[in-house]
Formats: sequence, structure tokens, C-alpha cells
Amino acid sequence: MLFFTQCFGAVLDLIHLRFQHYKAKRVFSAAGQLVCVVNPTHSLKYAPTRCTAAQASTEQGMLPPCHHHEEVHDPQLVPCTCPLFSCPWEGHLEVVVSHLRQTHRINILQGAEIVFLATDMHLPAPTDWIIMHSCLGHQFLLVLRKQEKYEGHPQFFATMMLIGTPSQANNFTYRLELNRNQRRLKWEATPRSILECVDSVISDGDCLVLNTSLAQLFSDNGSLAIGIAITTSKVHSSEAEM
Repeated sequence: MLFFTQCFGAVLDLIHLRFQHYKAKRVFSAAGQLVCVVNPTHSLKYAPTRCTAAQASTEQGMLPPCHHHEEVHDPQLVPCTCPLFSCPWEGHLEVVVSHLRQTHRINILQGAEIVFLATDMHLPAPTDWIIMHSCLGHQFLLVLRKQEKYEGHPQFFATMMLIGTPSQANNFTYRLELNRNQRRLKWEATPRSILECVDSVISDGDCLVLNTSLAQLFSDNGSLAIGIAITTSKVHSSEAEM
């Protein structure tokens, strides 16, 4: 009976996931966009990453403790950029994608325009929805976070990070679009480099920010569909033509 119950629960989850995917495809199939259903990553205890700890120390006028006998840190090493995980991993920028896929099981979707369908928007903060987007020869990390910037008032923050250097990020423009019930909301900006830390981008508010009531206007049965498009910047395109 236990085996049957577990199998039956797995089948129901699969049917629910397929139903969510079918609804998204039905809405966005006319635009020819790929749809990716993203389940939330929920943490009962938000563990600050090293970049947030360093940022807090800097804001308080304190420097991280220095130990004379510890090894010199390689500036070319990048800490793990996966939010909501206190991951001790660090490595070179070229292997960040393989680490995110293999260790944190983050899916990657290819295409110039895709639809990011985040499920279970009702879960308490902090909660993240994460996916990698492969486009124009580069990989991007899209993070949708539900977080209480003010106590008792959760907000949703969506940003696109390039898994590359800041100079490479300046060559691209990303657009996030919400469209439902004759309402449309767009956010267009230059992606930030993954080296700049997702937490600092969200704390600065340099991203798409939605309060709970606004997110509910665009959600459908607890799911939020965000259209994503990435293009090269005009400056970069004109230089390429010359």
C-alpha cells in the first residue's frame, strides 16, 4: 500500500506539471515561444552567501577578519552564485554553468525568446525560482525571488544575470514581460554580471519588482508566466557592422 501511495502521488505530480505546461503552451504557442515550468526552491533558513556577508561588513564600516596564515585567495575564482544555498564551492567562470547544472540541478533552456513559468507563488518567503537561459552564444541566469524587503510585506524580484564578465554583459539587453487579462508590464535593462552577486542586485532594486497584489494580477492559479527576450545592444551591433 505504501508503494502504491508513493507511486500514485508521483503520478499526480506529473499530471499537475503536464497540465501547467499545457496551459502555458496554449497561451504562448501563438508567439512560438518555448515554455519552461520552474518549481520553487524554498529554504526554511536563509543562509547568507559570502558576497552578502562581505557587503554587510562593508556597509557597517568593518572589514572581514584577516588571518596571516591563511592562503591567498585567487581573484579569478568565482563563488557559487546559486541563491538560497550556502554552497562553499568556488571555481573559474568557465565551469560555473556545469556546477549549477550538476550540483544544484538547475535546468537550461535554449532560444532567443522563452517563457518562464514559476509555480506555487503562494509559498512563504524566502523562495527562489531559477533557470539558466542559453542564447546568442552565452548563458544567462534568471532569478525570481520572493523576499520580505520590509517585514510582513513580501515582494517579488526578477533579474537576469550573465554568466560572464561585466564588459560582456554590457553587450546585451534583456526584456521581461508579463501579459495577462489585457494588462501588460515590461522591464528592459542591461543584464548584470554574475560576478556582481544576485543579492546585491536585488537589494539595490535594479530589477523587476512586484508587490504581492501586482503579482496576483498577472498570476494564474498560483503560477506566474514571464516572457523573456535577450538581444544584443545597439552599440555592440553597430561596432560589429563596422
